[in-house]
Amino acid sequence: MASTDVHQQVSGHARALDGTLLAYQHHGTGRPPLMLLAGQANNHHWWDGIRADFHATHTTLTMDWRGTGESGKPDQPYSTPGFADDVIAVLDHLGIERADLYGTSMGGRVAQWVAARHPHRIRRLVLGCTSPGGPHATERDMAVRRSLAQADARAANEALIDLMYTPAWRVAHPGPYTTLGAPGMPPHARRGHLVASNRHDAWDVLPLITVPTLILHGADDRLTPAANAPLLASRIPQARTHIFEGARHGYFQECRPAAATIVSSFLAEEPFLV
Repeated sequence: MASTDVHQQVSGHARALDGTLLAYQHHGTGRPPLMLLAGQANNHHWWDGIRADFHATHTTLTMDWRGTGESGKPDQPYSTPGFADDVIAVLDHLGIERADLYGTSMGGRVAQWVAARHPHRIRRLVLGCTSPGGPHATERDMAVRRSLAQADARAANEALIDLMYTPAWRVAHPGPYTTLGAPGMPPHARRGHLVASNRHDAWDVLPLITVPTLILHGADDRLTPAANAPLLASRIPQARTHIFEGARHGYFQECRPAAATIVSSFLAEEPFLV
C-alpha cells in the first residue's frame, strides 16, 4: 500500500476469490470504518466530494468495482452476490472485522447481499436509491429505458444526467459529474454491470439482514423508483426510511448536506464497538 496525499489517503489492491485485483481507497486513520459502495458501472469517484462529510467520525473506504477504474476487468459473468464477495475480500485484506456500510444504487443492491450473508461484519447499514430487485421490485418505466438505450451516446448521457439531478440543481452545479459511468470500461464489463444489476433479486434474503438499516430515496427518482424504499423496509426487520422530496436518483449530492447529516446521525446512535 502506498500513501498518496496529505489527506491520509491510502490506496492499494486486494485480491478477489478468483484472483481478480480489486482497487481500494482508504481515507483517514484511527476512526471506525465506513465503506461506501458506488453505483453501476462507476468507480470510487462516485463519492468524490461526499466522503469528506463523514471524516469527522469515520475512516472511509471505497473500491473500484471489478470492470472499473484500477481493478481487474475479467471477461466473465458479473453478479451482485459476486460483487458482495469482492467487498468482503477488500475488508479481509485490510483486516477490518466490522464496518458500517453505505451503498447507493447498484451499490445498495450489493450491500443487501453483504449484510444478509455476513451480518457479523456489518454494524449499521444504509441503502440509498436502490431496489430489492426481482419480480417484487418496482421497475423503471419503458420511457426511461428507451432514453438510456438511445444510439446517440450524447443524448443517452444527457438523459442519464436528467435522471440523476433536477434542472435547478444542474444550473447551480454544471458539472462535470462523477456519477455517469467510469471512463475506460471495456464493453464486456459495461454489459456485465448492466446484467448484474438487472438480475439482482435479494427478496428472499432481506429478512436475514439483522442490523439497524436506514433506507434513503429521492421522491422523484425514475431511474430506481421511490416505491422500492417501502418494499425494502417491509422486508428488513430493523429498517427505517427517509424520502427526500423533489430529489431524483442523485439525492446524496443534490440534498447534501442534509443527506450526510441524516446518515451521520444514524451511524452515531450507538457507539462503535469493535
